[in-house]
Amino acid sequence: MTIYALSTGPGISGVAVIRVSGKETASVVKKITGKDLPTARIATLRKINNINTSELIDEGIILWFPGPESYTGEDMAEIHVHGSRAVIQAVQNSISQIKNCRLAEPGEFTKIAFQNNKINLLKAESIADLISAETEIQRQQAIKIMSGASSDKFNSWREGLLKILSNVEAKIDFSDEDLPDNLLKDIKVKAEKIKFEIKKALNDQKVGERIREGFKIAIVGPTNAGKSSLLNYLSRREVAIVSEIAGTTRDVIETHLNIDGLPVVVSDTAGIRKSKNEIEKKGIKLALKRAEDADLNIVVIEPKSGYFAGFLKDLISSKSILVINKSDMGINNMVQEFKKYNPIYISLKEEKNLNQLISAIKDKLKNQFIKSEDILITRERHRQHLEQCVAHLEDFKNKNISEEFDKAAEDLRLATRHLGIIVGRVDVEEILGSIFNDFCIGK
Repeated sequence: MTIYALSTGPGISGVAVIRVSGKETASVVKKITGKDLPTARIATLRKINNINTSELIDEGIILWFPGPESYTGEDMAEIHVHGSRAVIQAVQNSISQIKNCRLAEPGEFTKIAFQNNKINLLKAESIADLISAETEIQRQQAIKIMSGASSDKFNSWREGLLKILSNVEAKIDFSDEDLPDNLLKDIKVKAEKIKFEIKKALNDQKVGERIREGFKIAIVGPTNAGKSSLLNYLSRREVAIVSEIAGTTRDVIETHLNIDGLPVVVSDTAGIRKSKNEIEKKGIKLALKRAEDADLNIVVIEPKSGYFAGFLKDLISSKSILVINKSDMGINNMVQEFKKYNPIYISLKEEKNLNQLISAIKDKLKNQFIKSEDILITRERHRQHLEQCVAHLEDFKNKNISEEFDKAAEDLRLATRHLGIIVGRVDVEEILGSIFNDFCIGK
């Protein structure tokens, strides 16, 4: 089938791009323009007509990409028209009248490119990440993966294991011949080296996934300390209800933000206090759980908080920032116990020292997670297969190669397979749907 779809964002725009790919692409271009194909890869101005009535729909640019030298590896074309809903609909309706043409599914163009060996699975995923990038660091990460550094490393490990496997299988095929002792030792040393490198990559604090999905920040503290007001300030909009009535927030309120290029997911939680109200107690339990799972906790209290209960102290750790709100009310009579935690004194009412807090959030995340080393793992899928690879290499290590060749070879095959699945070098049909369904239609 030949597929088509709008590849630019829906809605009114100056220009819209409709992409077509498949065997009937040449026929589509000829029928809607009433002329022969334009010169390949040269933008050509053409009148675009309704194929049934020859009525003029619009005048736009046609780009013709004969396969296999195209994004998908098939014959492909782009139709650039004015971006009104009426024009887009008319062009798509016209294409739909042509035999064997249908609307593309989400990510289908990129899926075809992968199936035609134009890109590997990692690059396909990085394209999706680049499209959905909302912050600079997400864009940078997607571009690095697209450049192929991760693919090269995974393929290097895989090729190394294949060489080791070939030596082990040689012994199986030629069992009557003695395998040199130094070769057996060399096999184990090389396998251990690859396993060490993979384990080092896994020990990355899941930075790649955190950048993709957003760093998790939980705002926690007692009731009426200003947690919801802080969330609203960071969001620059009324996300949470603010009230002088204690215990207003019962559930977790979550919002995605961009803090100086860092993607974060900020959660406002229920005020922590002793309560007999069952609903509020559940909210407090959720708050403590969210704080436990967060990458960073902002613990908000106020000067008149005459206590610093044990459960609040437990929230102060290396992944916490202590914030004392309402500093405009005076901080001279504060409990001395607060001061040893190096708190940041703010006033949401007067917008005092809030830039200092934002800088502290940014520095805390960067110092804890952002490193100079290249990020290899950006999805849980990659991590799971690398962990499985390490497990099989551990099994291989525990085998007596000189006596258990068949079992040792199978451990290596399985380890190699998991590396191959990451880049799509083996049959991965079962995971393609979940990957490409996350794409927008038209990509």
